[in-house]
Amino acid sequence: MRYSANLGFLFTELSLPDAVRAAKDAGFDAVECHFPYDTPVADLRAALDETGLPMLALNTWPGDRAAGEFGLCALPDRRNDARAEITRAVDYAAAAGINSVHVMAGRTDGGAQAEACFVDNLRFACDAATAKNLGILIEPINTRDVPGYHLSGTDHAERILDAVNHDSLRIMFDCYHMQIMQGDLAQSIERLLPKIGHIQIAAIPDRGEPDAGEIAYPWLMTRLAQSGYDGHIGAEYKPRADGDTQAGLGWLAAFRAALATGT
Repeated sequence: MRYSANLGFLFTELSLPDAVRAAKDAGFDAVECHFPYDTPVADLRAALDETGLPMLALNTWPGDRAAGEFGLCALPDRRNDARAEITRAVDYAAAAGINSVHVMAGRTDGGAQAEACFVDNLRFACDAATAKNLGILIEPINTRDVPGYHLSGTDHAERILDAVNHDSLRIMFDCYHMQIMQGDLAQSIERLLPKIGHIQIAAIPDRGEPDAGEIAYPWLMTRLAQSGYDGHIGAEYKPRADGDTQAGLGWLAAFRAALATGT
């Protein structure tokens, strides 16, 4: 099993290029990020080339988070802004050598107009990404942390995949969000495996390191390996030790040891 450091939460005291280097030194196999747009793309590309780490994904810009926005792509009155941000994300990802773009839906009333807008924008995103050999991800997000988020369950995500009907579109399955919303993680992941582009982990309920809380992740990682999952596992958690990533990294070696022994 290969593990990816999500640099939106890990090594955040460092610049993004230096965070890539720190992830390499810590033993991660890949990296991913949230919003890298303030970092010159050449600087990020240089760090990725230097370390040899792939960067798996970035997010589209979430909009004005201070005003409560958490994505733009399902907001009918922000269609032009959403498509501009999709284009920016795809262009940045292609220039940096990043594999995929996570298109953030945003908070909506859950109605038909929002759904149609999201589907149309995802078709636009898939066409733009395919032209540059990239993938597109959508992520169900729990409504406890993000009330009103348009996409909050895997059944809905499957309906969106069917509506968009594009080979480049996959589900980003975040175990933290889906344990809160629906549970039954192993069965859900195994059923959805052909439609999943990436898996992420964090503890429940505190979203800290994945070595405590409700989910027995070493068992789940073993089950995923047995099921044939050959992607990375994204470590998208918030370090418990006042943001000190290094202090909480013991889980990484422990998980690898557990997987090696099947325990």
